[in-house]
Amino acid sequence: MPEFKIQHITRYTYEGMVRDSANQVILFPIVDVHQDVLKHTLTITGNPVVDTYVDYYGNEVGSFTYLEKHSRLVINSEVLVVTKPRELPADAMPASEQWQKLQALQYIVPYIDFLKHEYFEALPELQTVIEQQKQDNETPYQTALRLCEYVYRNFKYLPGVTTVETTLTEVWNLKAGVCQDFAHILILMLRLLNIPARYVSGYICPNRNGMRGEGATHAWAEVYLPDYGWLGIDPTNNCVANETHVRLAVGRNFSDCSPVKGVYKGSSGHMLEVKVSVEYQDQPSNSNESTSILPGNSFVQAAESEVFTTNSYRRYREALLLQQQQQQQQ
Repeated sequence: MPEFKIQHITRYTYEGMVRDSANQVILFPIVDVHQDVLKHTLTITGNPVVDTYVDYYGNEVGSFTYLEKHSRLVINSEVLVVTKPRELPADAMPASEQWQKLQALQYIVPYIDFLKHEYFEALPELQTVIEQQKQDNETPYQTALRLCEYVYRNFKYLPGVTTVETTLTEVWNLKAGVCQDFAHILILMLRLLNIPARYVSGYICPNRNGMRGEGATHAWAEVYLPDYGWLGIDPTNNCVANETHVRLAVGRNFSDCSPVKGVYKGSSGHMLEVKVSVEYQDQPSNSNESTSILPGNSFVQAAESEVFTTNSYRRYREALLLQQQQQQQQ
């Protein structure tokens, strides 16, 4: 059972002094039979009190307010987590019976949210692709793997061509993006086939073969399979998400699982920088990173930055309103 040390640093740098920064963080790894957290430290500028609760989807969510004037806010999450391999679906039940069981889930509350799909302009084109990919007598599991491979083969992994505000239609037209875009496209395809699918945020940890998204925040999909439950499928790497994937949260989409978002009073312009390092627990220490609190060798590191003219809450609110308007027009 591998143990990983993960450091996730989020740094906001503002154009001027701001205050009353109220934030939500989803940086608490899921704890279940496949994953356990041995240690977790959350350090935040100003040392505010972090109140936590469990949301509708079972994620642990933290909230805090930093009242004093400041020009920078740093959120440093450090975790030691152990993951356990899971058995793959036996897939012994006849395919027709499995599809019937899935059909019956569309009116059952825990699955309704994971069967709805957002507005998508190229829906007829996508439905044609799905029909071409789906094979007779395939089980939902086999179909999910086939669609996962389709996304992997037909979309280019190109960091920087999309943002969190890029629509699914834009991703489809680009045929390119990053892990969250791959996950959103696969989720839409699965839901159109009445297979419950949810978005997963987390990290992908190093392995010997190398994988896209290692050492950074990562995203993939989970599908619900009859007589099995939820299974992670990673279209960015065309694989089942297993012991190298560390889960932070699940939800309908990225907005439900965003690691950090918030509001503040002051100048709207700011820069967001995110840095993630992932290490094996038993690696010798070679790290010279001054911001690292965790000991050990930074086996994989990744950093990203983006400049915004509005705060994150306003962006998510505007995106949500736009999505609701589009759905009303359908």
